[in-house]
Amino acid sequence: MSNKKILDPKTFGHWGYLAVEKHFQKILKHEIEVLKDKDPEELHQMRVGMRRLRTAVTGFEEAILLPKAAQEKKIATVARRLGELRDLDVLQDTLKNQYLPGLPIPEQDLLKKVLATLKKRRHKSLEEVQTTLKHSNYNSLKQALQNWLKQPHYRLLAEGAIEDILPDLLLPLVSKLLLHPAWLVGVKLEAGKIDIPSDLNSEIVAHLLDTHGESLHHLRKQAKGLRYQMELFTDFYGSTYKDYVKDIKAIQRIVGEIQDSFVLAAFLTDTLKSNLSGKMPTLAAQLTETRYKSWQEWQILQQRYLNPQIRIDFHQTLLKPVPLVSQPEPLSEQLVQNDQLSLRNSELLLAQP
Repeated sequence: MSNKKILDPKTFGHWGYLAVEKHFQKILKHEIEVLKDKDPEELHQMRVGMRRLRTAVTGFEEAILLPKAAQEKKIATVARRLGELRDLDVLQDTLKNQYLPGLPIPEQDLLKKVLATLKKRRHKSLEEVQTTLKHSNYNSLKQALQNWLKQPHYRLLAEGAIEDILPDLLLPLVSKLLLHPAWLVGVKLEAGKIDIPSDLNSEIVAHLLDTHGESLHHLRKQAKGLRYQMELFTDFYGSTYKDYVKDIKAIQRIVGEIQDSFVLAAFLTDTLKSNLSGKMPTLAAQLTETRYKSWQEWQILQQRYLNPQIRIDFHQTLLKPVPLVSQPEPLSEQLVQNDQLSLRNSELLLAQP
């Protein structure tokens, strides 16, 4: 274990330090505005920062040694609370701006009642977020990260060359994604031969999504984690690598749209205490159509990543990182001072009744 703050830029530990520093800064940058609750984008950005920090801590766990108060489980608790509020914001925005204007008047009236219920739920979730961000546990998390950035502790692998470690770091995540059973939803696989039907009607697709929605949702989470990890290392690869990152982002988006429509439908059914197609047939039909369009997009990626040659190329791309022409350096002392100022501001908020 080492206590050196600055490692050689070519080392695994150096990049772990950079990742923790970058995402911690992002969290602090948006924290005060999240507490004010004036702009939902602030919450979104803080949630992204927390998620990326969690990914970095997990991805570099063989290189960096964080204190107990700043370990992955502590970060996950805060990220989950922020995520609950953000999900309500997305749900509210989707219902209000995407679906409400195009509904017949009777369904609009029902949806406005749903939105009123959603507003109350959001208010409760906001209070929980504010309580979390003012709690001593969260303050301890920030203080622990601040202290670690001043005097980081590393594991032995921190001194390893990043270019040698990257393939072993990324390939297991890619393999796990590509082996996920969600790729085979709607696919016929027999004796090694893959048949991807392209003429499935909306009724069949609706049944497939109802049956395998949870599997697709799990694939979305895996894609998100892989994307965050891959985005840390774009400097080490060329344009082909960046294209794969774009694909992973598309997988996350498309499968996310399918899952979000199910969440929306479940929320409406629960709030209305009735079958959605009976109470709001127009909206129910629109949600079904949205899923079908997303499915058609999904099939393009599904066909691409069930192609053995694409999978081989993906792996081979990760095996060949290239040396950096110029190495990024940690953030300046001025940013560290800004970080400390944000921390002090948060402590003042913590002290408020």
